[in-house]
Amino acid sequence: MNPQVTRNRSRKRPSAHTAAGAHEAVADIESVNTTKARHSATMAKIRKATAAGKPPLRVVRDRKEQVKREKVVRDTFTMPRTDNEKIGVLKQRCLDAGVVVKKSELVRAGLLLLESEPTKRLLAAVTAVEPVKTGRPPKSK
Repeated sequence: MNPQVTRNRSRKRPSAHTAAGAHEAVADIESVNTTKARHSATMAKIRKATAAGKPPLRVVRDRKEQVKREKVVRDTFTMPRTDNEKIGVLKQRCLDAGVVVKKSELVRAGLLLLESEPTKRLLAAVTAVEPVKTGRPPKSK
């Protein structure tokens, strides 16, 4: 039968007055001292680097201006097939010029152009557009 090993239930460090405990305590103190020395040397380097004119990184991050994006709205609309084909032609013209553009970007560009027109020309463009029955087209079989 093996003798029972006694445990230190209080989880305290071994006492310094025992031979093994004294060596461990001295080793612990030395490791703490070397760690503190390394930490203070590192902090001195950081202080020296930041004192050279560059602000700390956390300050630089806070100074960046936050650009808020406008919220987008998803919407659907109905248009004749010929108008949809015109969008495809305009997309191809942009591709030929070296610019990749989406349908929504073309529609938004058209809005910018209409917005810059005088009211008379805007109304003339609106009346030139034929009205379309709203809703989904019937399913073709």
